[in-house]
Amino acid sequence: MQYFLHPMSDALNSALSRRERQIMDAVYRLGEPSAAEVARSLPDRPAYNAVRVTLSILEKKGFLKHRQDGPRYVYQPTIAASKARQSAMKHLLKTFFRDSPSAAILTLLDGSSDKLSAKDLDDIAHAIAQARKET
Repeated sequence: MQYFLHPMSDALNSALSRRERQIMDAVYRLGEPSAAEVARSLPDRPAYNAVRVTLSILEKKGFLKHRQDGPRYVYQPTIAASKARQSAMKHLLKTFFRDSPSAAILTLLDGSSDKLSAKDLDDIAHAIAQARKET
């Protein structure tokens, strides 16, 4: 069966099962992990062979590639982390905030304002100032 990469807005969200998303998250987090490293990092510790099969499926779908490192394969995402973040954020905005970035930001600020440092607040203020200049 031939798999084709879905448009980026759907790529890491609707095209992947829960376990596939967990494995992709692990690959992004770990850098260039082996199947064993991915398996150890996942919740409820799936069987090693199940992880290997899922990694192979993700390769066929076009989300991962591998290279041989001695006796093992190590995996890398084919989609840059920045694009994956954009895709996840678009999905989050659409699903929970009716495509409203301001609603998402206000929710974040309301729920975690006590956890934001002065630098976080300065970064947010700077981003807002930049966005105003661009419009």
